[in-house]
Amino acid sequence: MRMKQLFIIHIALLCFCIGKSHAQEVTEHGTITFGTVYNGDTIPLIVLPTVHIVEAMSAEGLENYKKYLKLKRDVLRAYPYAKLAGLKLRFINDSLQHISGERNRKKFIKETEKDLKRQFESDLKNLSISQGRILIKLIDRETGNTSYELVKDLRGGFQAFMWQSLARLFGSNLKDQYDAQNEDQLIESIILQIERGELSVTQK
Repeated sequence: MRMKQLFIIHIALLCFCIGKSHAQEVTEHGTITFGTVYNGDTIPLIVLPTVHIVEAMSAEGLENYKKYLKLKRDVLRAYPYAKLAGLKLRFINDSLQHISGERNRKKFIKETEKDLKRQFESDLKNLSISQGRILIKLIDRETGNTSYELVKDLRGGFQAFMWQSLARLFGSNLKDQYDAQNEDQLIESIILQIERGELSVTQK
């Protein structure tokens, strides 16, 4: 406690010196400074700046802060791809309404898949495992469907099973759902900052 008091006194003296240097003027006739009269005595008037004393962060608090920064980085990385998934899903669904015949519909889906792979496969490969897990959840947030449901609807149950099995090998789950009120509350707060324009998103 004594060290903390000494620190505060040191800061106050430092600020006093800074304030004094700005509140006085040295001339050839002497020093001119602001003053005030108190109980008949004229004393210098010094305006000190506000000093905020912040208690050092605990080890646990620092660790939680580091985890939050990592989560924010991962959300910023995954968010654009989730938005893209929502746009592409709406495009596919709208297009399928105007395509007749099951064969033509499957052909369109495969061609769209190839196009997406060509554009984004290398970028998605650069996502970390944690970013991939967040992307799976954000796709559910953006589309209202889990990644497993999307694959199953567009490519069939077998493909959904295969991709789910592959995801499991990397510790992910295509059936993960987004829970903004509980488990994913922190992620939701970061996304709301993005949508309010307080955080910028850049794709690398």
